[in-house]
Amino acid sequence: MKKILEKVKISINEEMKTFEKQFNTIIKSNVPLVNKITHYIIHRKGKQIRPMFVFLIAKMLGPIQKKTYHTASLIELIHTATLVHDDVIDNSYLRRGSFSINAIWKNKIAVLVGDYLLSKSLLLATENNYHDLLKIVCRTIKDMSEGELLQMEKSKKLDITERIYNQIIYHKTASLIAASCEGGARSVNANEDTALKMRKFGGLTGIAFQIKDDLFDYNESNENLTGKPIGIDFREKKMTLPLIYAIQKASQNDQKWILNSIKNYDEKKRHQIIAYVKKYGGIEYAIQKMIRIRNNALKILDSYPDSTIKKSLKKMVNFIVERNI
Repeated sequence: MKKILEKVKISINEEMKTFEKQFNTIIKSNVPLVNKITHYIIHRKGKQIRPMFVFLIAKMLGPIQKKTYHTASLIELIHTATLVHDDVIDNSYLRRGSFSINAIWKNKIAVLVGDYLLSKSLLLATENNYHDLLKIVCRTIKDMSEGELLQMEKSKKLDITERIYNQIIYHKTASLIAASCEGGARSVNANEDTALKMRKFGGLTGIAFQIKDDLFDYNESNENLTGKPIGIDFREKKMTLPLIYAIQKASQNDQKWILNSIKNYDEKKRHQIIAYVKKYGGIEYAIQKMIRIRNNALKILDSYPDSTIKKSLKKMVNFIVERNI
């Protein structure tokens, strides 16, 4: 799966190298502790999916601009900040197989570093008079915060519907991928219609991305590959699509058992919960929905001329639903 991502990167290889150098400069601070922590963050970088979308969309629509590099940086700043904050919220001490910021430097410092990264994204937009990007940044930070809070609220009541689930995953995950794609379009002066189409493309791709992430919780053979502990969504009472669908379709007795098992979760119940979700078709339903959303995202690209970049974009979308990491 990683090889697919590396193949996609070939078409934007020089842009990604330049972006990484610029990002390392942008993230610097006059405070030694901040530099120590950001250095740690940079050296355990992830897949960089969001900056890749910025460059792929921009390159498909026009020549890469200085603004494109800035867009990729502010998107990555937001993404990194939310990961740091998420680890504090979830009391998580591991991130991508390494210790999280809060595990090493404790919660107070982790929260402040996350705030620092968010402020850098806002400064990057305002100092360069990117009013269009500033609007995207503020809207996305708002959406992500609301999505997290809505999920917290619903995890207490366990009364989540598929409609609310869609709302949560759009705000929490898809909104930032939508911002990456819209920002990439606006960075090369695409017209309003094109920018909004790219936002829709990114939103659909982001929803498919999160459904795939949620499905990892049901594939016990994949635990070592993903780095995500199996059953963590159950433990945190996160109602994801396979579970929502299974509860909706389950008999009254099974429905009560599943909900009670989530409310009073322990690891011994994990296998039985997964068995019930499979029995009532929850996993199959989530896969079918993910593929349908993926296909709708790909249809948006059909109106653009065929090119190497467009092929790379399609590979990225397919990677998102086929990945095992």
